[in-house]
Parts: sequence; C-alpha cells; structure tokens
Amino acid sequence: MSAQPAFAKEIEEDNTLPEETDPVVLNFAPVIRRLRGDDFFNFCQANDCWHLELTKEGNLIIMMPAGLGTAERNARLNQLLANWTDEDGTGKCYDSSAGYILPNGAQLSPDASWIRKERVTALSKKVQEKFAPLCPDFVVELRSRTDRLKPLQAKLEEFIENGAQLGWLIDPYKRKVYVYRPGLPMQKLDEPETISGEPVLPGFVLPVARLWQD
Repeated sequence: MSAQPAFAKEIEEDNTLPEETDPVVLNFAPVIRRLRGDDFFNFCQANDCWHLELTKEGNLIIMMPAGLGTAERNARLNQLLANWTDEDGTGKCYDSSAGYILPNGAQLSPDASWIRKERVTALSKKVQEKFAPLCPDFVVELRSRTDRLKPLQAKLEEFIENGAQLGWLIDPYKRKVYVYRPGLPMQKLDEPETISGEPVLPGFVLPVARLWQD
C-alpha cells in the first residue's frame, strides 16, 4: 500500500481546528479620496445585507452575517450591558450595528460598545443617526467560529490607540478573555466566570461564563 500523501494528513488535522476564515478585503484606496462626509455611511445603507468596515488604509472589509450561536451570544452580551446601562444612567450602549469614525480615519463597528452620556449628547441628533465621529469609551468583540484571533486583537488595539478606555475580546470557544486598557499590557484571562468593567463601567460585572460555547 502506498504511503498517505502529506497533504491528506494536513486536511485531516485541519478538521480538528476552528473553522477560521478571513473576511473579504477589497482595496478601496483608489476611490477613498472620493468618499466624503456621509458617503461611506450611505454605501453601507445601500448594502445592508453585509457587515462592512473601512480600515485606515482604505481597505473595505466585508463580513458574512453571523450564525445562530454567535448571534445568540451577541444578543445576550448586549442585553446584559443594556441592563446595567439602564441602571447606571451615566452612558449609552450600542450593538454591532453602530459604526464609528475613529480619529485615524478607520470606520469600525464593535460587537458592543458604551459611551459616556455627555459625549453622546454633545453630538447633534442628525449626527447620532449616522456613524459617530468618535471612539467609544468601552468596546467588546465576540469571536465567532470563523474569526481569526490576530485580526480581532489588532482591532481591539486600534480602538485603544484611538481613545477607548477599556476593551474586551471574548473567545467563547477557547473560553478566554483578552482585556485591553491604554498604557497597560494586554491581560489574558483563562475561563473566568465573570469580568469586571471597573473603573470605566463602575459596578458592571459580566457573567461571561454564560457566553461560553457548550
């Protein structure tokens, strides 16, 4: 019997790994100079079946809609954050449909975010109905089965570099949480039951174990 080809062994081994895929990335730089004001917001509205982001380099990132498991965890995450936000009263929270124009020019959407109320009210009602020209105080990314970890980590770092005071990257498959704060090294938590939002979100404790993949 002939030896098994090396590539066949690689395929078998890959079957045990997470189903990671890269989002579609288009080089939008040649036309980015023609996007002004609300152009990218209008472009996203016209293509609302896709989740779109724009990098600071002008690359258009196209992501597929989430599966049921990720969508359920994301809904639960936003519900818990919204419940605390209602009780606390010092800020506003937003789900993954909110887009932000960061100081470096990137236009990104975290899975969940929170902004101090005075920063929100400083924006006109018209601006609040479009992508906000600011960086949230707090952002969360929830890894889906097809997400690669490094791009998500880079996205959290970019939010921190642009003004976020706290960021969480939650990996429900590996049961890990990566915590980002300005001026501090990233902190990795293994299988935590809860995460504290102190001091940015006083009193907010997320029961993150409720988001783990069964």
